[in-house]
Amino acid sequence: MASTDTVSAPQSAAADLTGIVLLVSGMSLAALNGAFMKMLSNDMSEFMIVWARYCGFFLVLLPICVITNGKAAFRPARPALQVFRALSIATATVCFVAGARTMAYADAIAIIYIYPFLLTMLAPVFLGEKVPRIAWFGVVGGFTGVLVVMRPSFANLDQSALLVLVCGVMVAVHLLFNRKLAPIANPLVTSMWGALIAMAVLSLSLPFVWQAPTKDQLMLMIAIAGTSALSQSMILYAFARAPASSLAPFTYMEIVSAIVIGLVLFGTVPDTISWIGMALIVTSGLIVAQAPRLGAKVTKRRHPAV
Repeated sequence: MASTDTVSAPQSAAADLTGIVLLVSGMSLAALNGAFMKMLSNDMSEFMIVWARYCGFFLVLLPICVITNGKAAFRPARPALQVFRALSIATATVCFVAGARTMAYADAIAIIYIYPFLLTMLAPVFLGEKVPRIAWFGVVGGFTGVLVVMRPSFANLDQSALLVLVCGVMVAVHLLFNRKLAPIANPLVTSMWGALIAMAVLSLSLPFVWQAPTKDQLMLMIAIAGTSALSQSMILYAFARAPASSLAPFTYMEIVSAIVIGLVLFGTVPDTISWIGMALIVTSGLIVAQAPRLGAKVTKRRHPAV
Protein backbone atom coordinates (compact mmCIF):
# COMPACT_ATOMS: atom_id res chain seq x y z
CA MET A 1 0.00 0.00 0.00
CA ALA A 2 2.74 2.44 0.91
CA SER A 3 4.48 1.75 -2.37
CA THR A 4 1.29 2.39 -4.38
CA ASP A 5 0.59 5.65 -2.59
CA THR A 6 4.13 6.83 -3.18
CA VAL A 7 3.82 6.23 -6.90
CA SER A 8 0.30 7.60 -7.38
CA ALA A 9 0.88 10.89 -5.53
CA PRO A 10 3.60 12.14 -7.90
CA GLN A 11 1.54 10.94 -10.87
CA SER A 12 -1.48 12.86 -9.58
CA ALA A 13 0.65 15.95 -8.93
CA ALA A 14 2.15 15.71 -12.42
CA ALA A 15 -1.33 15.41 -13.97
CA ASP A 16 -2.52 18.44 -12.00
CA LEU A 17 0.53 20.43 -13.08
CA THR A 18 -0.03 19.47 -16.71
CA GLY A 19 -3.68 20.49 -16.43
CA ILE A 20 -2.76 23.81 -14.85
CA VAL A 21 -0.17 24.61 -17.55
CA LEU A 22 -2.68 23.72 -20.26
CA LEU A 23 -5.40 25.81 -18.64
CA VAL A 24 -3.23 28.88 -18.09
CA SER A 25 -1.99 28.65 -21.68
CA GLY A 26 -5.52 28.17 -22.98
CA MET A 27 -6.96 31.09 -21.00
CA SER A 28 -4.10 33.36 -22.08
CA LEU A 29 -4.69 32.42 -25.72
CA ALA A 30 -8.42 33.06 -25.25
CA ALA A 31 -7.60 36.57 -24.03
CA LEU A 32 -5.35 37.08 -27.05
CA ASN A 33 -8.11 35.80 -29.32
CA GLY A 34 -10.51 38.38 -27.92
CA ALA A 35 -7.92 41.12 -28.44
CA PHE A 36 -7.52 40.13 -32.10
CA MET A 37 -11.30 40.39 -32.54
CA LYS A 38 -11.32 43.81 -30.87
CA MET A 39 -8.55 45.00 -33.21
CA LEU A 40 -10.47 43.80 -36.25
CA SER A 41 -13.76 45.32 -35.04
CA ASN A 42 -12.58 48.86 -35.83
CA ASP A 43 -12.93 48.21 -39.57
CA MET A 44 -15.17 45.15 -39.89
CA SER A 45 -18.65 44.03 -38.82
CA GLU A 46 -18.81 41.92 -35.67
CA PHE A 47 -20.94 39.38 -37.57
CA MET A 48 -18.25 38.84 -40.18
CA ILE A 49 -15.53 38.60 -37.54
CA VAL A 50 -17.40 35.97 -35.53
CA TRP A 51 -18.32 34.08 -38.71
CA ALA A 52 -14.62 33.90 -39.62
CA ARG A 53 -13.79 32.71 -36.09
CA TYR A 54 -16.17 29.76 -36.21
CA CYS A 55 -15.45 28.98 -39.85
CA GLY A 56 -11.76 28.56 -39.05
CA PHE A 57 -12.55 26.73 -35.82
CA PHE A 58 -14.74 24.25 -37.71
CA LEU A 59 -12.12 23.64 -40.42
CA VAL A 60 -9.51 22.88 -37.75
CA LEU A 61 -11.74 20.53 -35.73
CA LEU A 62 -13.34 18.64 -38.64
CA PRO A 63 -10.36 16.43 -39.56
CA ILE A 64 -9.48 15.88 -35.89
CA CYS A 65 -13.02 14.71 -35.09
CA VAL A 66 -13.18 12.44 -38.14
CA ILE A 67 -9.83 10.84 -37.31
CA THR A 68 -10.64 10.31 -33.62
CA ASN A 69 -14.35 9.48 -33.86
CA GLY A 70 -14.97 8.20 -37.37
CA LYS A 71 -18.62 8.20 -38.47
CA ALA A 72 -19.68 9.12 -34.93
CA ALA A 73 -18.41 12.65 -35.65
CA PHE A 74 -21.45 13.10 -37.91
CA ARG A 75 -23.96 11.85 -35.34
CA PRO A 76 -24.01 14.45 -32.55
CA ALA A 77 -25.92 13.60 -29.37
CA ARG A 78 -29.12 15.57 -28.66
CA PRO A 79 -29.17 17.68 -31.87
CA ALA A 80 -31.66 20.20 -30.47
CA LEU A 81 -29.43 20.93 -27.49
CA GLN A 82 -26.46 21.23 -29.85
CA VAL A 83 -28.30 23.92 -31.80
CA PHE A 84 -29.23 25.94 -28.70
CA ARG A 85 -25.69 25.58 -27.36
CA ALA A 86 -24.24 26.90 -30.62
CA LEU A 87 -26.70 29.80 -30.78
CA SER A 88 -25.85 30.83 -27.22
CA ILE A 89 -22.09 30.98 -27.81
CA ALA A 90 -22.49 32.69 -31.21
CA THR A 91 -24.68 35.35 -29.58
CA ALA A 92 -22.18 35.73 -26.74
CA THR A 93 -19.26 36.26 -29.14
CA VAL A 94 -21.11 38.78 -31.31
CA CYS A 95 -22.11 40.78 -28.23
CA PHE A 96 -18.54 40.69 -26.91
CA VAL A 97 -17.02 41.99 -30.16
CA ALA A 98 -19.66 44.72 -30.48
CA GLY A 99 -19.26 45.79 -26.84
CA ALA A 100 -15.48 45.52 -26.49
CA ARG A 101 -14.98 47.69 -29.59
CA THR A 102 -15.20 50.89 -27.50
CA MET A 103 -14.29 49.56 -24.03
CA ALA A 104 -11.02 49.11 -22.16
CA TYR A 105 -10.14 45.51 -22.95
CA ALA A 106 -9.45 44.31 -19.39
CA ASP A 107 -12.75 45.82 -18.20
CA ALA A 108 -14.64 43.94 -20.94
CA ILE A 109 -13.06 40.62 -19.96
CA ALA A 110 -13.77 41.27 -16.27
CA ILE A 111 -17.48 41.91 -16.94
CA ILE A 112 -17.79 38.61 -18.83
CA TYR A 113 -16.86 36.89 -15.57
CA ILE A 114 -20.37 37.41 -14.31
CA TYR A 115 -20.99 33.96 -15.83
CA PRO A 116 -19.72 31.78 -12.91
CA PHE A 117 -22.10 33.54 -10.57
CA LEU A 118 -25.05 33.28 -12.95
CA LEU A 119 -24.24 29.60 -13.49
CA THR A 120 -24.31 29.05 -9.72
CA MET A 121 -27.75 30.69 -9.55
CA LEU A 122 -29.17 28.76 -12.52
CA ALA A 123 -27.73 25.32 -11.72
CA PRO A 124 -30.30 24.43 -9.00
CA VAL A 125 -33.20 25.32 -11.31
CA PHE A 126 -32.02 23.78 -14.60
CA LEU A 127 -29.63 21.06 -13.44
CA GLY A 128 -31.03 20.16 -10.03
CA GLU A 129 -27.65 20.82 -8.41
CA LYS A 130 -27.39 21.80 -4.76
CA VAL A 131 -25.45 25.00 -4.09
CA PRO A 132 -23.62 25.27 -0.73
CA ARG A 133 -24.72 28.21 1.37
CA ILE A 134 -21.24 29.73 1.34
CA ALA A 135 -21.36 29.95 -2.46
CA TRP A 136 -24.10 32.58 -2.27
CA PHE A 137 -21.65 34.95 -0.54
CA GLY A 138 -19.43 34.54 -3.60
CA VAL A 139 -22.39 35.18 -5.92
CA VAL A 140 -23.22 38.47 -4.16
CA GLY A 141 -19.57 39.50 -4.16
CA GLY A 142 -19.20 38.60 -7.84
CA PHE A 143 -22.21 40.64 -8.92
CA THR A 144 -20.92 43.55 -6.84
CA GLY A 145 -17.53 43.30 -8.53
CA VAL A 146 -19.10 43.35 -12.00
CA LEU A 147 -21.17 46.42 -11.08
CA VAL A 148 -18.04 48.15 -9.77
CA VAL A 149 -16.26 47.55 -13.08
CA MET A 150 -19.32 48.59 -15.11
CA ARG A 151 -20.18 51.63 -12.95
CA PRO A 152 -23.63 51.90 -14.54
CA SER A 153 -25.28 55.29 -14.69
CA PHE A 154 -28.99 54.68 -14.97
CA ALA A 155 -29.42 58.15 -16.48
CA ASN A 156 -27.03 57.20 -19.31
CA LEU A 157 -26.51 53.45 -19.60
CA ASP A 158 -23.29 52.38 -21.29
CA GLN A 159 -24.44 50.33 -24.28
CA SER A 160 -21.00 48.74 -24.75
CA ALA A 161 -20.88 47.49 -21.16
CA LEU A 162 -24.44 46.17 -21.48
CA LEU A 163 -23.51 44.21 -24.60
CA VAL A 164 -20.54 42.65 -22.80
CA LEU A 165 -22.84 41.86 -19.87
CA VAL A 166 -25.22 40.07 -22.26
CA CYS A 167 -22.17 38.13 -23.47
CA GLY A 168 -21.52 36.97 -19.89
CA VAL A 169 -25.16 35.92 -19.51
CA MET A 170 -25.04 33.91 -22.73
CA VAL A 171 -21.77 32.25 -21.68
CA ALA A 172 -23.57 31.04 -18.52
CA VAL A 173 -26.41 29.66 -20.67
CA HIS A 174 -23.84 28.02 -22.95
CA LEU A 175 -22.21 26.31 -19.97
CA LEU A 176 -25.59 25.00 -18.83
CA PHE A 177 -25.94 23.28 -22.21
CA ASN A 178 -22.37 21.99 -21.86
CA ARG A 179 -23.26 20.35 -18.55
CA LYS A 180 -26.37 18.79 -20.06
CA LEU A 181 -24.35 17.36 -22.94
CA ALA A 182 -21.20 16.38 -21.06
CA PRO A 183 -22.36 12.92 -19.84
CA ILE A 184 -23.65 11.84 -23.26
CA ALA A 185 -21.55 13.64 -25.89
CA ASN A 186 -17.94 13.61 -27.00
CA PRO A 187 -16.60 17.12 -26.22
CA LEU A 188 -14.63 17.43 -29.46
CA VAL A 189 -17.67 16.46 -31.52
CA THR A 190 -19.80 18.91 -29.56
CA SER A 191 -17.24 21.68 -30.18
CA MET A 192 -17.12 20.89 -33.90
CA TRP A 193 -20.90 20.95 -34.28
CA GLY A 194 -21.12 24.13 -32.24
CA ALA A 195 -18.68 25.81 -34.62
CA LEU A 196 -20.53 24.46 -37.68
CA ILE A 197 -23.95 25.62 -36.49
CA ALA A 198 -22.64 29.04 -35.42
CA MET A 199 -20.93 29.46 -38.80
CA ALA A 200 -24.09 28.42 -40.67
CA VAL A 201 -26.34 30.82 -38.76
CA LEU A 202 -23.89 33.73 -39.06
CA SER A 203 -23.59 33.06 -42.80
CA LEU A 204 -27.10 34.50 -43.14
CA SER A 205 -25.69 37.92 -42.24
CA LEU A 206 -22.83 37.86 -44.78
CA PRO A 207 -24.76 39.34 -47.75
CA PHE A 208 -25.39 42.43 -45.62
CA VAL A 209 -21.98 42.85 -43.96
CA TRP A 210 -19.47 41.24 -46.34
CA GLN A 211 -16.36 43.17 -47.28
CA ALA A 212 -13.25 41.89 -48.99
CA PRO A 213 -10.59 41.72 -46.24
CA THR A 214 -7.23 43.36 -46.75
CA LYS A 215 -4.07 41.30 -46.36
CA ASP A 216 -3.64 42.47 -42.74
CA GLN A 217 -7.29 41.77 -41.93
CA LEU A 218 -7.05 38.30 -43.48
CA MET A 219 -3.99 37.54 -41.34
CA LEU A 220 -5.91 38.64 -38.22
CA MET A 221 -8.88 36.48 -39.23
CA ILE A 222 -6.59 33.46 -39.59
CA ALA A 223 -5.00 34.27 -36.21
CA ILE A 224 -8.48 34.48 -34.62
CA ALA A 225 -9.46 31.06 -36.00
CA GLY A 226 -6.14 29.46 -34.97
CA THR A 227 -5.98 30.86 -31.45
CA SER A 228 -9.65 30.01 -30.90
CA ALA A 229 -9.17 26.36 -31.86
CA LEU A 230 -5.93 26.05 -29.89
CA SER A 231 -7.24 27.73 -26.73
CA GLN A 232 -10.44 25.68 -26.66
CA SER A 233 -8.50 22.45 -27.18
CA MET A 234 -6.05 23.32 -24.39
CA ILE A 235 -8.87 24.12 -21.97
CA LEU A 236 -10.69 20.92 -22.93
CA TYR A 237 -7.65 18.75 -22.30
CA ALA A 238 -6.79 20.63 -19.10
CA PHE A 239 -10.08 19.54 -17.54
CA ALA A 240 -9.48 16.02 -18.83
CA ARG A 241 -6.11 15.90 -17.05
CA ALA A 242 -6.91 17.52 -13.69
CA PRO A 243 -9.98 17.93 -11.45
CA ALA A 244 -11.96 21.14 -11.71
CA SER A 245 -11.20 21.99 -8.06
CA SER A 246 -7.47 22.12 -8.86
CA LEU A 247 -7.99 24.23 -11.96
CA ALA A 248 -10.62 26.69 -10.72
CA PRO A 249 -8.18 29.27 -9.27
CA PHE A 250 -6.37 29.48 -12.61
CA THR A 251 -9.40 30.24 -14.79
CA TYR A 252 -8.98 33.90 -13.82
CA MET A 253 -5.68 34.03 -15.70
CA GLU A 254 -7.78 35.36 -18.57
CA ILE A 255 -8.32 38.60 -16.64
CA VAL A 256 -4.61 38.84 -15.80
CA SER A 257 -3.71 38.19 -19.44
CA ALA A 258 -6.28 40.76 -20.59
CA ILE A 259 -4.63 43.41 -18.40
CA VAL A 260 -1.22 42.71 -19.95
CA ILE A 261 -2.64 42.50 -23.49
CA GLY A 262 -4.63 45.69 -22.99
CA LEU A 263 -1.44 47.50 -22.00
CA VAL A 264 0.70 46.09 -24.83
CA LEU A 265 -1.81 46.22 -27.72
CA PHE A 266 -4.16 49.05 -26.74
CA GLY A 267 -2.15 51.13 -24.27
CA THR A 268 -4.86 50.89 -21.60
CA VAL A 269 -4.50 50.16 -17.89
CA PRO A 270 -7.46 49.59 -15.50
CA ASP A 271 -8.10 52.49 -13.13
CA THR A 272 -8.31 52.09 -9.35
CA ILE A 273 -12.05 51.38 -9.31
CA SER A 274 -11.67 48.71 -12.01
CA TRP A 275 -8.85 47.07 -10.03
CA ILE A 276 -11.14 46.90 -6.98
CA GLY A 277 -13.95 45.38 -9.05
CA MET A 278 -11.62 42.81 -10.62
CA ALA A 279 -10.28 41.84 -7.20
CA LEU A 280 -13.86 41.32 -5.98
CA ILE A 281 -14.70 39.21 -9.04
CA VAL A 282 -11.65 36.97 -8.66
CA THR A 283 -12.03 36.57 -4.88
CA SER A 284 -15.74 35.83 -5.17
CA GLY A 285 -15.13 33.40 -8.02
CA LEU A 286 -12.66 31.46 -5.91
CA ILE A 287 -15.23 31.28 -3.10
CA VAL A 288 -17.83 29.88 -5.52
CA ALA A 289 -15.34 27.41 -7.01
CA GLN A 290 -14.22 26.15 -3.60
CA ALA A 291 -17.70 26.26 -2.04
CA PRO A 292 -18.31 22.47 -2.10
CA ARG A 293 -15.01 21.83 -0.30
CA LEU A 294 -15.50 24.71 2.17
CA GLY A 295 -19.10 23.67 2.83
CA ALA A 296 -18.02 20.09 3.54
CA LYS A 297 -15.45 21.30 6.07
CA VAL A 298 -18.05 23.43 7.84
CA THR A 299 -20.50 20.50 7.95
CA LYS A 300 -17.81 18.21 9.30
CA ARG A 301 -16.97 20.63 12.11
CA ARG A 302 -20.65 20.94 13.04
CA HIS A 303 -21.31 17.21 12.83
CA PRO A 304 -18.08 15.39 13.66
CA ALA A 305 -18.02 11.65 13.11
CA VAL A 306 -18.64 9.64 16.24
